[in-house]
Amino acid sequence: MPKIGVLLSGCGKNDGSEIHEATLTLLFLDRAGAGIEAMAPNMGQHDVINHATGEMAGEQRNVLAESARIARGDIRDIQEVRAEDLDALVLPGGFGAAKNLCDFAEKGKDAVVNPGVRGLIREMAGQGKPLGAICIAPVVLASALSDKNPRLTIGNDMATASALEAMGARHVECPVDGIVEDEKNRIVSTPAYMLGPGIKDVAKGIEKLVNRIVEMAS
Repeated sequence: MPKIGVLLSGCGKNDGSEIHEATLTLLFLDRAGAGIEAMAPNMGQHDVINHATGEMAGEQRNVLAESARIARGDIRDIQEVRAEDLDALVLPGGFGAAKNLCDFAEKGKDAVVNPGVRGLIREMAGQGKPLGAICIAPVVLASALSDKNPRLTIGNDMATASALEAMGARHVECPVDGIVEDEKNRIVSTPAYMLGPGIKDVAKGIEKLVNRIVEMAS
């Protein structure tokens, strides 16, 4: 049974992990019989958004503590996780991926990845272990693995696709129910809520991604 890491970035689409995407990832991993290791950086969030109004909440929250809500408390600080602990790693989307795992939301193509996140991703890639990225999360891989020119998708948003390519990635357009596989770098990505429109739609691509990642890791 492969052990698959799920890298979370908070709780809520505007400032953390997209909850539908994270929950579907966990569901499909469990359904596929994989072991799950949830993790997140132990750090303050970039910002906190009131999801009812879309406005800044004027609060401070911790990425690990917020991610623990999704993982039902069964979660580790990413600094404690090594590639040797995992057979693959999946990054759900949500703006937390672009705000907390890296600073793409602020810096675009000049984004820098959180050191603990970057270290684990590069360890995984160096050992040839599969990586999955959902929604906006491919920007994290594009930055962390810019020297490897990863083949990725965020759907068909041209501004984000252009930023990915400026970071060294190769963008491929993809429908919400599809996946893009980079065979050389062993990366699978799917657009999810970059395209939407609803949970039943994003579920199709996420299930394909999870099943492919589990297959590659087995």
